[in-house]
Amino acid sequence: MLTTTNRLTLEEYLKYDDGTDTCYELVNGELVPMSLGTGKHGAILKFLERIFDNQCAQVGQEWTALAGVVGVRSPRAGRWDTVRIPDVVVIPLEQWRNLQNREAVIELNEPPPLLVVEVVSESTKSTDYRAKRAEYSVLDIPEYWIFDPLNAKVTVLTLVEGWYDAVEFVCSDLIQSGIFPRLELTAEQLLGGNV
Repeated sequence: MLTTTNRLTLEEYLKYDDGTDTCYELVNGELVPMSLGTGKHGAILKFLERIFDNQCAQVGQEWTALAGVVGVRSPRAGRWDTVRIPDVVVIPLEQWRNLQNREAVIELNEPPPLLVVEVVSESTKSTDYRAKRAEYSVLDIPEYWIFDPLNAKVTVLTLVEGWYDAVEFVCSDLIQSGIFPRLELTAEQLLGGNV
């Protein structure tokens, strides 16, 4: 559901305040409200943030996982800007420190996140599986994970020669990740939001 009829520039979007706590993505210059999500959605995000931070330490990288606080400017074609706010991003700590002194939007000329996650809901499933998959691949984001509690599966998309190869994990399948090769959790554990 779009809420604006007048299209906004990136600059207008970054300054936009409607006096509510509603968070918006910018899609082709139009504000799209992000739903709060279910408690399960929130539990998955909190769990992933903790798990990914632990995995960053295990692989010896100075990376951090952030839930819902970093925007990614999209290369989506057209005259109007698009900014996505992934449910979770994994980025280098240095990049996060640099974003703290300005709007937390990763620009097109900056390194992309190492990994992004979207948690599917009824209202976002088409966007998460189609539009964001195309946009994130063009940005060269190495891994894109789609958590789908509606269908009890986790899809890990790995960038190979500019396109995403997808592997679906269900039930007791151990998740396989190039970014986090030491991860030893099943799809069921991750979708449950706890172990």
